[in-house]
Amino acid sequence: MLKEQHAVTGDVLAFDGSILFLPIQIPKVSVKAQRKGDGEEVSITIQMTKVLEASSDLCIPFYNVVFRRVMKILDMSLVGRHFFEPAHTTTLHKHGLQIWPGYAVSIRKKDGGLFLMVDSIHKIIRSESVLSVMQKIHSQSQNTFQDECTKELVGSVVITRYNNRTYRIDDIDWDRTPRDTFTLASGEQITFVEYYSKAYGITIRDLDQPLLVHRPKEKQTAERKRQLDLVVLVPELSFLTGLSDLQKNSRTVKEVMWEMMQSPRKHYTRLTSLLQQIRDSPEASRELECWGLHLDTDICRTQGHILPLERINLRHRSFFPEEDLSWHREVTKEVSISAISMNSWLLVYPRRLQQLARDLLAAMRSACGAVGMQVGQPTVQELRDERIESYVKGIRSGLGSQEKVQLLVCITPRNRDDVYRAIKKLCCVQDPVPSQVINAQSLMGHPAKIRSVVQKVLLQINCKLGGQLWGVDIPLKQLMVVGMDVHHSRSQGMRSVIGFVASMNHILTKWYSRVVFQMPQQEIADSLRLCLSQALKRFYELNHSLPMKIVVYRDGVSDSQLDTVLKYEVPQMQKSFNTFENYQPSLVVVVVQKQISTNFYSLAGEEFTSPPPGTVLDHTITTSGWEDFFLLSHSSRQGCSVPTRYICMWNTANLSHEHLQRLTFKLCHLYWNWPGTIRVPAPCKYAHKLAFLVGQVLHHEPSAHLSEQLFFL
Repeated sequence: MLKEQHAVTGDVLAFDGSILFLPIQIPKVSVKAQRKGDGEEVSITIQMTKVLEASSDLCIPFYNVVFRRVMKILDMSLVGRHFFEPAHTTTLHKHGLQIWPGYAVSIRKKDGGLFLMVDSIHKIIRSESVLSVMQKIHSQSQNTFQDECTKELVGSVVITRYNNRTYRIDDIDWDRTPRDTFTLASGEQITFVEYYSKAYGITIRDLDQPLLVHRPKEKQTAERKRQLDLVVLVPELSFLTGLSDLQKNSRTVKEVMWEMMQSPRKHYTRLTSLLQQIRDSPEASRELECWGLHLDTDICRTQGHILPLERINLRHRSFFPEEDLSWHREVTKEVSISAISMNSWLLVYPRRLQQLARDLLAAMRSACGAVGMQVGQPTVQELRDERIESYVKGIRSGLGSQEKVQLLVCITPRNRDDVYRAIKKLCCVQDPVPSQVINAQSLMGHPAKIRSVVQKVLLQINCKLGGQLWGVDIPLKQLMVVGMDVHHSRSQGMRSVIGFVASMNHILTKWYSRVVFQMPQQEIADSLRLCLSQALKRFYELNHSLPMKIVVYRDGVSDSQLDTVLKYEVPQMQKSFNTFENYQPSLVVVVVQKQISTNFYSLAGEEFTSPPPGTVLDHTITTSGWEDFFLLSHSSRQGCSVPTRYICMWNTANLSHEHLQRLTFKLCHLYWNWPGTIRVPAPCKYAHKLAFLVGQVLHHEPSAHLSEQLFFL
């Protein structure tokens, strides 16, 4: 109705349902309009409430509304929050996949001014419908068809091509079909078959298929609108997004990644191509100009700095790594800081893999000496078959036959998730013992490949037994570093899991871990006080003193939750200090953000390359009001370099920018599952691995007996 009032508002306006934005100032006015739904005459009063400066934070949502219009003018399809170009789809016929190129775009206010944040992205859509997937399941598992469908589909995200919207499948309604009716907003009853025929010209062929159910989140529906209880979808018209579990474990991933991989030059070309499209479209350019917005012709170019290289410390020597910050050769040929020998361990495998088990044992004994380990003769449990029950029974029998078992090693014939889950539940919850599950397929092939796998397995086993692989120089004394991350389950109603990992020694090579369960989709951690108190108690028992500096790296927090972390989580951490008399350590809390749309390039002449690890940018693209910086800590061998954003929320230790950046970079060297630097500090990665294992596999709190071993690697 407002759009019809051109005589009053002018031709240029934006309305979000309650606030009307205009580029001109008008006096208070009342107008009459006719409501389309029922023809009733409505009185509309327009009154000026505020004149906004162009740089005002209140303008940012409005600018994003304007830019969404620009993307639609360019014929891009809005799918979820991002825009895609279905017309430029790449089809991988062999794998039944389509790859849609697109852009993640938003306008943000930064220290360097107003920025258009753009990232070149892709969406993977499977060519076969959900109905086809269900028919395949039916042909393979008729007796357990409904259970298998629920396991395969619930929690997945689908796209409906007729409106390019994405939905998460929360349930399957087996009692309804497209023949059933539903009520339109007008009150009319209509069948699904009739609705799709009238609204989209689509003929539904299978009239007996069940229907998919999506339950919208409350925040997706405006308060003034009727809350939808659920959205019902037709499987025949819904297509799964992303790769299936089977595709993830095959060569498909490599081929898909190759199609989506973008070199710095290619990525830059995609971004400048979008800018050129906007300039070449008179309508898109006019939409921006109407509001006084102008786009730069190029991406932002600025100056960063590079942190010094870190020295890697092993037991007998220290060294500076190569330019790519990888030390795989050194760590597999030289003695670790602390190596635990395998004197009392259990080896479990099915009978048909007997020779493979012997070869594995021989390879482990051959490789262990170089890293300072010893591999003794295991107690062997040879299974008659490969059933879950056989594994569980064999493991229990083996664990019960010895007084103390250091480690369980299981060989499974292939990637069996059900067997893996059963083994991990038994060894992490019921009968606590560090466990290593090895897929037999990884031990087949070229001898050099098998040797490499065995070396990695030995290093991982050393970690799980409490060994320490390598370290870096840590100048800060009396320091504890904490990593936290949250895992949200895809399954409806499952509790979220907080992984909490804290350092227990001054060189940051001993770790203590806890998990806490909380209500579904709840991000802000509720039980911090308990976790930190127990970590401090254990630190005191091991060191006979308490840390005087505690640095917490909190992963998985969006911009909208930063204030809540400050007002809610930080006070919880401070309360944990009251467990001890006259104890007031300094506290630093840093939020870690990986999901960002910022890419770094290095410009050498006219050539775009990936910047070296250790590159920091702490100005221009940072956010006023927060103490933040961007750090590229890892080496990007393929594709673009995506840094990690760090936001210092609290700092009573008075750590300078430089000290915090250096400490963060050092911690990115300490993830023992990878002999190189990673994107986030090691305690964050450990917390992520722990939360993922518990949330995805265990669904129970791990035994406290494992709290000082990296059993979750």
